[in-house]
Amino acid sequence: MTTLDTLVINQKAIISDFDEKLIPLKLIEMGCYPGSEVTIIKKALFDCPIYLKINDTYLSIRKELAKEISVETI
Repeated sequence: MTTLDTLVINQKAIISDFDEKLIPLKLIEMGCYPGSEVTIIKKALFDCPIYLKINDTYLSIRKELAKEISVETI
């Protein structure tokens, strides 16, 4: 297991777990939930923010938030 912030560009993974108290409801509504496929599209300087694709949704999140999302690489 690893966290979302450690993935490299174009790497795919499946979200395995996260603490619902730390993840904004808006992010969950956009498809960030266990079992969803995530792909890292691009990372900004110093890896923050991280641009990613979750299922069919593209979004950016901060590195601190990505550290709270556990994933399993594909």
